Amino acid sequence: MDGGLIVDKPAGSTSHDVVQAVRGLLGERRIGHLGTLDPFATGVLVLLIGRATRLARFYGQREKTYQGVIRFGFATDTMDHTGSPLSEDTFPTLREADLRTAFAGFVGPYAQRPPAYSAKKISGVPAYRLARKGLPVELSKVPVVIHALELRCVDGARAGFHATVSSGTYLRSLVNDIGERMRVGAHLAELRRTSVGEFAESNALKLDDLREKWERSEEVLIPLQDLLPELPRVELDESEAKRAGHGSDLTLPLSADRVRLMDPQGRLVGIAERIAENLYHPVVVLITDCRGTSEAAGAGAGSRSGGSTLLKTMLVLCGAAY
Repeated sequence: MDGGLIVDKPAGSTSHDVVQAVRGLLGERRIGHLGTLDPFATGVLVLLIGRATRLARFYGQREKTYQGVIRFGFATDTMDHTGSPLSEDTFPTLREADLRTAFAGFVGPYAQRPPAYSAKKISGVPAYRLARKGLPVELSKVPVVIHALELRCVDGARAGFHATVSSGTYLRSLVNDIGERMRVGAHLAELRRTSVGEFAESNALKLDDLREKWERSEEVLIPLQDLLPELPRVELDESEAKRAGHGSDLTLPLSADRVRLMDPQGRLVGIAERIAENLYHPVVVLITDCRGTSEAAGAGAGSRSGGSTLLKTMLVLCGAAY
């Protein structure tokens, strides 16, 4: 069982909880994800199943998009609504012009300090474990890129937003930094991830829907050959596919840095990288025996949507379709 799966993560569950649930349902231990979501957040959690886990290395730079709600007036120790307030609530009166100016100041590259309550490690120990014990946590700033940060609406001390960010960006830290810049404090009240690269919420399955489809023997996985669509697809003959399956270099009339290698049955043999002008080396091999028939592979998941009542309400106030 190999392929991709887009799950609509529910609020209250950790990303690990979702992975464990899918492992139990599919009976497959080899499952990884393309970036966690905080327990309170919802939305797109991309899983790679079986041999697809070996493709995770090629997904590191995918942009991610989010919709969320910021609560201004006080910061929290976790930088979200689950934490303890760090000051009294000031109930600020928000002006759209001020918010847009603050937002604009974060668009582009900026050095971001990850939250103390995060999985970032200090001497091998996750920072959140130290923070929960009341120990000092000092994490170094990391370079991130905010590609877009749009104000969607304002309602009292709350503001709805849409963001497109680089991989590795913490929305909690971004919101905390916005609150500091506006000198009123802020924390993340709601968050929904709407896409990870080409994986969109319109194709995400809630766990209950996934379970129903699986019990009805419906296809739920994105086939291996449909993953990494941005890489050129190279059709190999049987001899070339066999060589690639054994890790041998191939001479190809191409100039791309990285390509998908397909056998005559349309299966993904592996990923090759250019090591010389027309010479490619398979850096990941998924099929070593290229004489078999086509593998059964799942189609893309069905359309699903979700999200919390508060976030939906904010987006309605924004006049946005959810």
